[in-house]
Amino acid sequence: MQASEITHVAVLGAGAMGAGIAQTFSQAGFHVTMRDIEQRFVDAGFKRIRDPLQRRVDKGKMTKEEVEAILARIHGTVGLAEAVKNAQLVVEAVPEKMDLKKEVLVDVDRLCPPEVVFASNTSSLSITEMANVTRRADRFVGMHFFNPAPVMKLVEVIRGSETSDATVQLAREVCVRLGKDAVEVRESPGFVVNRILVPMMNEAFNLLQEGVASAADIDKAMKLGTNMPMGPFELADFTGLDIGLDTMETLFRETGDPKFRPSPLLRKYVRAGRLGRKAGRGVYDYARETP
Repeated sequence: MQASEITHVAVLGAGAMGAGIAQTFSQAGFHVTMRDIEQRFVDAGFKRIRDPLQRRVDKGKMTKEEVEAILARIHGTVGLAEAVKNAQLVVEAVPEKMDLKKEVLVDVDRLCPPEVVFASNTSSLSITEMANVTRRADRFVGMHFFNPAPVMKLVEVIRGSETSDATVQLAREVCVRLGKDAVEVRESPGFVVNRILVPMMNEAFNLLQEGVASAADIDKAMKLGTNMPMGPFELADFTGLDIGLDTMETLFRETGDPKFRPSPLLRKYVRAGRLGRKAGRGVYDYARETP
């Protein structure tokens, strides 16, 4: 199958990443089925898509008709069989838990014809391990989008142990159709971006715990000193402290390298429910709007 032949895509998961990926494909003209396990999650996914688009309409950057066309190409469902029916590409975007991902992939594999290509949006987990529970390891690839997916240009295309050259090429061509830039990565814990980014964010939490500087000053230092658009704490709050902790734990477990050992302060924040913007409080308190 050629990338140009793909017209229908199934996105499994309607969270921040799943909804963003569904929007990205729809904006590029694909027909998308967005699936989650409960209707309330599907509805929340559509809200994640609709609200930012409406703000663009309010600012005169899009028309109402353009937004309606994007939404019309996305169908929401809680049925797994309905989600993958007619799909030529399945993008898995469920929570970053290996057991959960494998459970979903086993079920989807039974429902899909052998020619359907599977892609996982994982940010750090093994593509090879996920592919091994399916009957299509050669047609299984990582496609790691970045949040927010409709805006961020990068997609890491990750080659598992058995991923074929044709599948990698198809994924790269799909990225071109989406208006994204792809980098090809051979499977390694954390791939490229998180392998570099996670230790930096973790060290920021260590600095804060040691009282070296305030959170605001650490963020300011990194933004003004390295030209980062967001400081490490702003970024951690945006992406979710729980997600960052999961990624660090995966990297530490897979590599044994102490530089990936999660900061005790990060663990404490997550245990306290301080998960970032989505919870109203992370490193910063968003209820008071005083980052």
